[in-house]
Amino acid sequence: MTTEKAGSRGRPRSFDKDRAIETGMKLFHARGYDAVGVAELVSELGIKPPSFYAAFGSKAGLLACALERYAAGDANIFGRACAEGGSVATVIHRTLMLAAETYPEKGGVAGCLVLDGARNSSDPEAYQLAKAARTASGEAIRDFIVGEYPARADELADLVTIALAGMSAAARDGAEEAALMAFANKISRAFRREAETI
Repeated sequence: MTTEKAGSRGRPRSFDKDRAIETGMKLFHARGYDAVGVAELVSELGIKPPSFYAAFGSKAGLLACALERYAAGDANIFGRACAEGGSVATVIHRTLMLAAETYPEKGGVAGCLVLDGARNSSDPEAYQLAKAARTASGEAIRDFIVGEYPARADELADLVTIALAGMSAAARDGAEEAALMAFANKISRAFRREAETI
């Protein structure tokens, strides 16, 4: 936690960087990166713009922190699925089911921040940050699949990552959990069929 001084008396004003990251993460997730301005962020946090820029450098700097926080938490559905162990097909099925459970709208937030938070951003830095996060996620899935299916890891990973992207977009468009669960089960069966095809 850092402290900034306000006014001539030097009264301390608390600035909680962790809270700022959490706030940014939720706003970017709910409305998309471009729809959230620095003025709104500093107002929400009760700080002045210089404190914001000193902490993050830019709005994109806050996005970088938010993406890191998001990937380290429960939103990392692939990480959660891997933690429970099992075969590749089992973990992929669990990942898809967690996506179906996690992505539908809850409290004004839907979909996946990594997949959709800055997809159409006009800010090149933000776009590249989100793209790098998506790439890292896809590579983690591919690297896991290669342990059992080295010859087909790329195409099987594509099946999963494209399905997750579609589920996130559908959730942001209002798809409910039941529909996403049905889709996730179909993709899981398709994954098993494809994985077993030589």
